[in-house]
Amino acid sequence: MSHSTVPRSRAEAEDSTGKTPVASGSAGTGKKTKAGKLGLGVRFRRDRVLILMTLPAVLLLLVFNYLPILGNIVAFQDYDPYVSDNGIVSMLHSAWVGLENFQQIFADSAFWNAVKNTLVLFFLQLVLFFPIPIALALLINSVVRPRVRALSQAILYLPHFFSWVLVISVFQQIFGGAGLLSQLLRQHGYDGLDIMSDPSTFKFLVTAESVWKDAGWGIIVFLAALASVSPDLYEAAAMDGAGRWRRMWHVTLPALRPVIALLLVLRVGDALTVGFEQILLQRDAVGPGAAEVLDTFVWWNGVRNQDFGYAAAAGLIKGVVSLGLVLAANKVAHLMGEQGVYKK
Repeated sequence: MSHSTVPRSRAEAEDSTGKTPVASGSAGTGKKTKAGKLGLGVRFRRDRVLILMTLPAVLLLLVFNYLPILGNIVAFQDYDPYVSDNGIVSMLHSAWVGLENFQQIFADSAFWNAVKNTLVLFFLQLVLFFPIPIALALLINSVVRPRVRALSQAILYLPHFFSWVLVISVFQQIFGGAGLLSQLLRQHGYDGLDIMSDPSTFKFLVTAESVWKDAGWGIIVFLAALASVSPDLYEAAAMDGAGRWRRMWHVTLPALRPVIALLLVLRVGDALTVGFEQILLQRDAVGPGAAEVLDTFVWWNGVRNQDFGYAAAAGLIKGVVSLGLVLAANKVAHLMGEQGVYKK
């Protein structure tokens, strides 16, 4: 009786040859690493189409986001842009001042006022603005009729496409000194209100404008996360006797938790950027004491006062602090069991 030349199992292969057989594509062929992962060349050939698709986006990031980082050297110079028409030549011929710009910034009371206003606006928007898209998404998701759900979603998302000039104009027509609210109060014998030029309410006004304009975008994100929740989970919870609130607490919110963690990390990293155009358009109405934030501080000193090194130093401080906030918030997300911006 003839014997087969192919072993029937791994154990038989070891018995017949005395060695463990080398799998195809293993480290012996150079196609896999010791851990069994594909090599760099194999992965490149496998994903070359995806790499080519993302190449334009990578080039845009390099040109408009990473190459300008080299310009941070201006923060350590007494930069003079009029030395040459070429910005690189101007940097090479500008006087080196070291940390002098940073020393002046830390001694500037206007800078610390801008930091205070920025942090106050961030915490207000985090507390008042961030939960609103979640609540609205849950409310829209509970609507049974698809047409009503689509119409309400479109109405809430529409202001996202408006420019800040238009948004502020709408609020001016309602809450300004000659706006609809003031006229209504005067018709009934009361004094008019001018909320748009009141420094004490400016921070709440800015938050309200952000909610009206950008809450719809957050609703889209959370509704997309809710669409991935299996209806079987809701049916199982209902069969176990869970009411609407318990189903929301034990099924809906856990499904939203990864998205909430991700957006919260990104929001914390964006804490020192609270809306340059929005604040700049209203800065003169309430004064720099109430409306000056870090972005307008950099613009005012760098563009209006032509002190580019001083403004670059302030912008560099803002960037470093924002990076630290992103890393810290992402670490907290990892400790809470979420992925955050990137995996561990």
